[in-house]
Amino acid sequence: MLSVTDLRKTYGSTKALDGVTFEVKPGEIFGLLGPNGAGKTTTIRISLGIIDADSGIVRFNGQELSVGMKDHLAYLPEERGLYRKSKVIDVLVYFGGLRNIPPQEARKRATEWLRKFELAGVANHKVDELSKGMQQKVQFISCLLHEPELLILDEPFSGLDPVNQIVMKDMIRDMKMKGKTIVFSTHQMEQAERLCDRICLINKGRVVLYGELGEVKRKYGNDNIHMEFEGDSSRLKDLDRIASMDLYENYAEVRTKPGVSRHDFLKQAVSLVDVTKFSVEEASLNTIFIDAVKTDKTGGENVA
Repeated sequence: MLSVTDLRKTYGSTKALDGVTFEVKPGEIFGLLGPNGAGKTTTIRISLGIIDADSGIVRFNGQELSVGMKDHLAYLPEERGLYRKSKVIDVLVYFGGLRNIPPQEARKRATEWLRKFELAGVANHKVDELSKGMQQKVQFISCLLHEPELLILDEPFSGLDPVNQIVMKDMIRDMKMKGKTIVFSTHQMEQAERLCDRICLINKGRVVLYGELGEVKRKYGNDNIHMEFEGDSSRLKDLDRIASMDLYENYAEVRTKPGVSRHDFLKQAVSLVDVTKFSVEEASLNTIFIDAVKTDKTGGENVA
């Protein structure tokens, strides 16, 4: 549905994008991932025709992107944009009008979406009377009124509390069940791991990992030790058998050095902390992400 080929973009002496290429298949949830400043938003803006690439091609349904095709797309930017002094329902009817939806039909659709998001009671409230999470849901609704084929969401979970994150995830899944295609950009790997069919990880303007999520995890992620413990977590930094470690106060995800047995690692760990849970699991996307970014040798300066 969306094809991005060899996108390049330079700002002065800084390479924002350096040959980014990927495809998004119809009906899938596609994660455009990367650290802050990796080039995700630049990729999105070029894909939507908001800014021009120095070179490269963007195709929608096999054809180069044109103005007429934009009615089939929707974009939720990271920087939200609502008319804060206007009523919620009026804002949504206005956005519907920008998509050539008659006012009566736009009001009908907006009312239904507000009900689904449990916002029916604030339809006649001014936008600036709503919480940040509510405003974000209203912005999302504005993207859905014209029933787009492809939704591009830039950091859709930013600023949402855990309850509203669940609401957002449910709506994204619902869109997929209806045959829509979703691209979402995020640096929150847990959300991507739970939602995405395929991913593209960008770092410093270049593609580092790309493919079906399970395939990426099998190819790039070795089995990791997941360990819960009680005691001083800083003592685990003295372990000499680890290749990498994602350490929290009472939890660690560890990748051991080649040739180190699980038994040897556990024996050393229990001499330092009280281990309460020990398991070997496939590497999380978060760990693969961190390792890929750390070992990426493409160079260059991170940009938005």
